[in-house]
Amino acid sequence: MKIVIMKFGGTSVADLEKIQNVSKIVSDSVRDFKIVVVLSAMAGATNELQKLIDKVNFTSLPEQDLVITSGEQVTVGLLSMILNKQGIKSIPLLGWQVPIITDSNHEKAKILNINNSKILNCFEDHDVVVLAGFQGVSKEGMVTSLGRGGSDTTAVAIAASLNAERCDIYTDVEGVYSTDPNIDKSAKKIDKISYEEMLEMSSMGAKVLQTRSVELAMKNNLTLQVLSSLTTKPGTLIVNEKKLIEKEVVSGVTYSKNESKITISGVPDKPGISAIIFGILAKKNINVDMIVQNISQDGVSANLTFTVQSRDTDVSKDELEKNIAKIKYKHISTDTDVTKISVVGMGMMSQTGVAEKMFKTLASEKINILAISTSEIKISVLIGKKFTEQAVKALHSVYKLN
Repeated sequence: MKIVIMKFGGTSVADLEKIQNVSKIVSDSVRDFKIVVVLSAMAGATNELQKLIDKVNFTSLPEQDLVITSGEQVTVGLLSMILNKQGIKSIPLLGWQVPIITDSNHEKAKILNINNSKILNCFEDHDVVVLAGFQGVSKEGMVTSLGRGGSDTTAVAIAASLNAERCDIYTDVEGVYSTDPNIDKSAKKIDKISYEEMLEMSSMGAKVLQTRSVELAMKNNLTLQVLSSLTTKPGTLIVNEKKLIEKEVVSGVTYSKNESKITISGVPDKPGISAIIFGILAKKNINVDMIVQNISQDGVSANLTFTVQSRDTDVSKDELEKNIAKIKYKHISTDTDVTKISVVGMGMMSQTGVAEKMFKTLASEKINILAISTSEIKISVLIGKKFTEQAVKALHSVYKLN
């Protein structure tokens, strides 16, 4: 049995007309494959549900997940109705019906196991299974959500579980671009990109794929394709590095405005302090990214600067203030008016001068660097938010990506 996974994001199912368009894409492939269609909620629906939750103003994560995952139920039901009306045998399933088993970490649940026998049994009498993305069920039987963009993770996990031929991620763009086309119109579509490059680009601000879904695809050596539901053009293939004939020195320039800089001044300069600070944040599931530590002039204290996602700013500050007696710092400050800019490319592993070119370019644009972090295939800098477009355009040009 040949199985293909098709995932459609919120913009691809934003209204009934677009859902009908999805049914046409599915019907074109149903002759050759059994298909699992993974759907997000209609564009904007999850935000509206979150507003209702916010109005209630009561923190109860199980109920919040129950509400926030209801949007997918609408799109799944509608598409299955349309397919059946067209004579294509289809059945709708929610996460708990499969079941997709997750941990109990509501709002950020991780998939532990997928019992795919339900889907395989459905294929005995149906050609298409329409599955709700973004959701699962905990061992305790409570509905859980996988975090924003979680439908990508659902699709990749299902593809790996069923040993699918491929996993196609349909969006409102034609693939992965060398940078955001909304900022630089000379951005070009990338035909093929490695898991590692896509992983860095996703984590550094590119919103085409959720980071966890790329990690899962890489772990299972599953080929992904990102393409548009609005055209018939081929998209971007995300593949094993060994399948790339030519490795670009820099494949793309990404940015993330969803960053906050936290600086702790007067931290005792002794072993174990950093472990205490980041341990406190880890207990709250807060991801820390760029870290810079400077020794003060007195030689006995240090200043520690790091970044977190903007939504975690207040929680991070509150938790660190609660533990001031334990950390013994003098002052803490936050700054949300920052952007993280990254250049990514597999060729960095064998080429020199990439960092120098980046720093010289930003200097020539009179853009100050607030923090730096690197990996084998990525260089990231933190800059003032007002310089975002200027920096992206300059770097996209200097690395000849247009």
